[in-house]
Amino acid sequence: MNPTTGAVYFNHGQESGPWGTKIRRLAQVAEAKGFAVESLDYSGIADPDLRVRKLLASTASQFSCLVLVGSSMGGYVATVASETLKPKGLFLMAPALSVPGYSVPSPIPYAEAVVVIHGWKDELIPVEHSIRFAQKHSAQLHVVDGDHRLMDHIPFIASIFDSFLDRINEASCAPRTK
Repeated sequence: MNPTTGAVYFNHGQESGPWGTKIRRLAQVAEAKGFAVESLDYSGIADPDLRVRKLLASTASQFSCLVLVGSSMGGYVATVASETLKPKGLFLMAPALSVPGYSVPSPIPYAEAVVVIHGWKDELIPVEHSIRFAQKHSAQLHVVDGDHRLMDHIPFIASIFDSFLDRINEASCAPRTK
């Protein structure tokens, strides 16, 4: 990966893997926009804070135009890591925020643009957590008629992600001309 280009780093949830269906589809969108793509493998790492350390130890900090994407526990990982990495964008799907026992109970998103997508019928993470987070941090929020996995909404999520990356490119990642 070339550090002068933009990069999207995907962070999967506890029960999924680095190249699940959602990540594969969103990676296609990112690559079509010219972003380098990386999806870290957190398999076997149940502790969210160890996952944060793995992300911080990755090559993500080398990119001046970084976008962090997180699903479920990966949403927590991306948000906590954003304090150090200062990404241009943070894209969260059913993020595991306000979870009892996590070391940062209410992580603050340190990104220029934040989007949250959550399902009304999420059986693991109450949608109210994302509503409060989005309201507190002025994040764009999309609530869909879906469960935690959001599998029935991948085309919609890909469309939102496409528009999100356009905004990031225009505002933060476009080459500057004199």
